[in-house]
Amino acid sequence: MEIKSVALIGLGAMGVFFAPRMGEHLGKGNFCVIAQGERKKKLETQGVTVNGVNYRFPICTPQNGTPADLVIMAVKDMALNQAIEDIREFVGENTQILCIMNGVESEERVAAVYGWEHVLYSYMRMSIVMRENKADFDPYWGKVYFGEKRNDKLSERVKAVMNVLEECDIPYKVEKDMMWGLWFKYMCNVGENMTCALFGIPFGVYRESRPANEIRWAAMKEVQKVAAAKGITITDEQMKKQHESLCRIPYENRPSTLQDIEAKKKTEVEMFAGTMVRMGQELGIETPVCWMFLQGIRVLEEKYL
Repeated sequence: MEIKSVALIGLGAMGVFFAPRMGEHLGKGNFCVIAQGERKKKLETQGVTVNGVNYRFPICTPQNGTPADLVIMAVKDMALNQAIEDIREFVGENTQILCIMNGVESEERVAAVYGWEHVLYSYMRMSIVMRENKADFDPYWGKVYFGEKRNDKLSERVKAVMNVLEECDIPYKVEKDMMWGLWFKYMCNVGENMTCALFGIPFGVYRESRPANEIRWAAMKEVQKVAAAKGITITDEQMKKQHESLCRIPYENRPSTLQDIEAKKKTEVEMFAGTMVRMGQELGIETPVCWMFLQGIRVLEEKYL
């Protein structure tokens, strides 16, 4: 298996991690961004600016797509259902799909339509602030994590994705246990992202605020309990080490949910706190901190929207 062509849907904070390098290394005709309507027009006329360079990537509409070797889905949770439909013409017999979104259920939703033979598990560990189609970040600070559910032995399709990422100079890691990785990232997002969003604080506050860290920890403990009920073990020691990673994020960087609130946009609170509350109810596990996140951020959405 060899990956020569890539289609990307979602040219936001996650998508710009891939697009400039893939556009440069894959060459004309082998990389495109999927978009239509006003979004297509804006990308064609204004482009996106990454680290001071303005890019105008080739745009393909969902209707004129042809099968790509790899499809990268980097949309928000509320756009996933439409994106699943929009990539249909880009998925061929051997196409692989990386759905690098936040959360722990997106792969299941994509695989329900296209089958697990086309879907690999994936997620991102990075912090990019994007405003008005402009992003400035260190392209080697974050990574894309991907793989089969278990990766004790690498499959041919995992190797193929590794090869194209290396060709495009994109940092990656194949996690041996992708379910653990997905849930650990989800736990961090619920604790960190929701706390920042509700109180309007940047990541840097975690370096110095005990109350902020207490709330973050309490939310993470709720995710830990739900994960355990699903057979995924996240230890307190692993959770404590996350604080070291937090302290390396630039002080003023803001997580995606806070960026959405400040931009007066719909947030992904339903995927983060909402999913936690639903799973807790299904498993008989109390999630009071996530319940407060859910209701509090809903209030902020009502206020701004």
